[in-house]
Amino acid sequence: MLVKKYSKTKPTCKVTFTLAQEAIKGAKSVNLVGDFNDWNLDLAIPMKKQKNQYEVTLELPVGKDYQFRYKADNGIWENDWAADAYIEAPYQVCNSVVSLSKNESVQQKAKSSSATKTKATSITKTSSTSKKKVADDLKKIEGIGPKIAELLIKAGIKTFADLSAAKKSTLKDILEAAGNRYKMHDPSTWANQAKLAAKGKWAKLEALQAKLNGGKK
Repeated sequence: MLVKKYSKTKPTCKVTFTLAQEAIKGAKSVNLVGDFNDWNLDLAIPMKKQKNQYEVTLELPVGKDYQFRYKADNGIWENDWAADAYIEAPYQVCNSVVSLSKNESVQQKAKSSSATKTKATSITKTSSTSKKKVADDLKKIEGIGPKIAELLIKAGIKTFADLSAAKKSTLKDILEAAGNRYKMHDPSTWANQAKLAAKGKWAKLEALQAKLNGGKK
């Protein structure tokens, strides 16, 4: 999870990176690695272990996006479960993205002053991400979690538009290829949900999801 606090006096933002302990089972320590330390493991940033999570706060310059991942002492790499976006990286993996673009900085200040989270802001962020050819947040589709979102992105399904055009048989093939843990999922409604998300019809999407159970009718 990412929590951002933009400075009112300088072009920086304090970002708190949080990872649930359940995300990396058996780890005794977790470090943060990314663009901000040149992906150098020798400069990896230790995260503090809290009750049920690991946490660290960095102050970063605004005006750009940063790719990052979490690295555990047991050799496991993990993405943020609620990153702003996910982008393909070498070695058939995806990196998490924290967006500190100037536009988002303005949006965040507006949010702070109004203390509201509007659908319009969500749509603006999605369209801004799309222009940079970064994947949409596929986790907005009920039935798709962080791991399945990664599988879809690796298979070339990066946006709501991509998902809306995907055949059910294609989605089932992707899930089955990932193993027993994933092939039990039912992608029947994902394309219909994605069509609404791609068109920005969030109210209709919410109404549809209210009738679903784990993404299934």
